[in-house]
Amino acid sequence: MAHPKHKTSSTRRDKRRTHYKATPATISSCSNCGAAVKYHTVCSECGYYRGKLAIEKEVTV
Repeated sequence: MAHPKHKTSSTRRDKRRTHYKATPATISSCSNCGAAVKYHTVCSECGYYRGKLAIEKEVTV
């Protein structure tokens, strides 16, 4: 197995890693109540997902 002959400098190493970055989550609005919801996630306000009831939410009076 090959072994490196020289130490890889921190600058060279960091140049290779420049494309590793986090991207912000895509947010859309709920089709039922209009709240901000992350894609592919059940709405935490009303419990709907893609126009269908997914979670029965408790009504607080």
